[in-house]
Amino acid sequence: MSLPAACNNCSNLFKTLESVLFKRSTALLSVHKCIKHYSSEAEEKSDVIGDESKEAKLPLKVSRESKFPVKHSHTRLAWLESMDTLEGQKLGMVDLHPDVFATYPRIDVLAQNVKWQKLYRHIDYTFEPSRAELRGGGRKPWPQKGMGKARHGSIRSPLWRGGATALGPRGPTNYFYMLPKHYRALGLRVALTCKYAQNDLVIVDSLDIPTSDPEFLTDLADVRFWGYSVLFVDDTDFMPENTALATSQITGFNLMPAYGLNVHSMLKHETLVLTLAALDKIEGKLLEELHSTERNTKFVNTLKPEDFRKEPKKDYTMYKKFTQPLEYNRNFYDQATFYEDSEDQPES
Repeated sequence: MSLPAACNNCSNLFKTLESVLFKRSTALLSVHKCIKHYSSEAEEKSDVIGDESKEAKLPLKVSRESKFPVKHSHTRLAWLESMDTLEGQKLGMVDLHPDVFATYPRIDVLAQNVKWQKLYRHIDYTFEPSRAELRGGGRKPWPQKGMGKARHGSIRSPLWRGGATALGPRGPTNYFYMLPKHYRALGLRVALTCKYAQNDLVIVDSLDIPTSDPEFLTDLADVRFWGYSVLFVDDTDFMPENTALATSQITGFNLMPAYGLNVHSMLKHETLVLTLAALDKIEGKLLEELHSTERNTKFVNTLKPEDFRKEPKKDYTMYKKFTQPLEYNRNFYDQATFYEDSEDQPES
């Protein structure tokens, strides 16, 4: 990590910064003095040069408007970065709402969300025929008495080898159920909080990269310590061309729109990269649900096994015999004319 020198009196600034990254308990006082001296010198230079140099050296805080202001806590801060270069450029600071990114970590809620995501679309097609559906077994194997054997009525009984299965699975069976909306939203807030607390949440201005070469994206993730799996989230499903081509060739790097963000995908990937537009959209939706007074009705599952057939039902409408012509063809059948010779046909 290379940074410009602050001044002649603070030549050891960046050496102490590097030591802090590895040994946080040392050199804290010296770093504080150097940063204080650097900020005071930057203010003096800004008075001489102008406001342009101040904006270039000191990144601004990106303030975002929210319908639900923070009342009982303080906002959390995160860096706003860019993906133009490998090292990246700090564009400013973004304030995060504490109701979304500072929620109490509920591991049970995360487990409920993951379980629901795995089961709500799962269909078990396992099927075991009953003794009435097996071939054979209609004749009594031997008489009831006189043979000295145990009495039996069919060779397809569950007691026999090759017989039916007693109380076997009768698929298709669906495990669909709906988790309450409150728990789904709480799971998203807890997952975002865990990502932010573990320093695995990255905010970028956009997902644009200068090239479609996948090596650039892998090197970028390596330099910034993003790990082996990264989830990129944007506010729309129209992703930049270079980013889409690069991620399609890298295992573990996936793109997702904001409306598809879920708990399982966030826990599956090491790093979550959000654009500023996606952050506004996700935070606004979660805050609206958190402060909503709408009461949800209980979901009743009305699905039947017939709704999960492997083959759709065939339409036998065209095979039926119609006693009279259809309504929209009645005029054609009433005024039917046939031409035997081609010369008598009217000119088109």
